[in-house]
Amino acid sequence: MKFEFYKPEKTITGPAYNLWFKLLATVVTIVLAVYASSVTLRFPLLEYGFGVKMLLLGAALMLAVSYYWFLRSTVTVDERGITQRWLYDRKVEWHDIRSAKLIGVPYLSGIFPPRLVVRTGNSFTTFNGGSQSLLVEFAKISLAYQMKK
Repeated sequence: MKFEFYKPEKTITGPAYNLWFKLLATVVTIVLAVYASSVTLRFPLLEYGFGVKMLLLGAALMLAVSYYWFLRSTVTVDERGITQRWLYDRKVEWHDIRSAKLIGVPYLSGIFPPRLVVRTGNSFTTFNGGSQSLLVEFAKISLAYQMKK
């Protein structure tokens, strides 16, 4: 049996990004799409080489995929650990965590809420919290691992 330092009282699932961040991502995506369409109308893109066309198509595809996952990403804190569903899933189990800290962007926490940075062995994993319940749980996790030291 492995000793686990922290266990949540209940399973909490919520969005990884808050409403303001999603609105900002939407505005940036729309601005970039409008700019891309104006560039497409002003320049003869069909005359450029295959590489340039693929580069532009790849950039548009990356923008669309990133935007989709900003809207759909979720974080779950349960008895096994912390999981963030995104383009690629991030998962950390409780017994792997060495330390945890809540960090934020000063003066912009309304748009960019604090994140939980978890240290496991030699790596760091960051989890985003887009709901109040997730941020409260992140604060509890951070406090528990600060007291562990």
